[in-house]
Amino acid sequence: MLDHLVFATPDLEKSVAEIAEKWGVQPTPGGKHVGRGTHNALLDLGNGGYLEIIGPDPDQPEPSGPRGFGVDGLTAPRIATWASKAPAIEARVAAARDAGYDPGDPQAMSRDVPGGGRLNWKLTRNSAGDGLVPFLIDWGETVHPSTTSARGCRLVSLRAEHPEPDAIRKMLLALSENLDVIHGAAALLVATFQTPNGTFELR
Repeated sequence: MLDHLVFATPDLEKSVAEIAEKWGVQPTPGGKHVGRGTHNALLDLGNGGYLEIIGPDPDQPEPSGPRGFGVDGLTAPRIATWASKAPAIEARVAAARDAGYDPGDPQAMSRDVPGGGRLNWKLTRNSAGDGLVPFLIDWGETVHPSTTSARGCRLVSLRAEHPEPDAIRKMLLALSENLDVIHGAAALLVATFQTPNGTFELR
């Protein structure tokens, strides 16, 4: 059910250059989140998923509120969270609430893409789960970003660590999501990728 991983960074250009050099694939510019102060780049991960690399956009004015995914407080890149596919997002939200977890109301969002065009989607927001519990996303009639992202990489595995793994597992179960969660000192997502230059890990 993974839609995409969110790799947040304090410097998008630097992180994109590092990934391109190490992995052997140049991430595709995704576009700007106008008014939110961020921009991104993308890599297809196969099976309809992708990696979103997101950071502050120096060409935009300071947003009225905090940038998404904790970007403002970062000193180093990290996997901030992940998104789960929810093509019938209202029904998924209702089912999760019935199971004891509220992922939040779906919110409409959009982004202009380089070369023209706009992506439109709906997503949920809930800070519970420390980024280990996914937000839901519904792309509607929009072409999925994975189809226009640079190819050549594959997600091999995704796991999580948390001081209270049982609490995280309960929320994941309410979303009908299966993620390996073990005990750890802090909330952490660890993803392993197969790339043209070998196997790499992000966390």
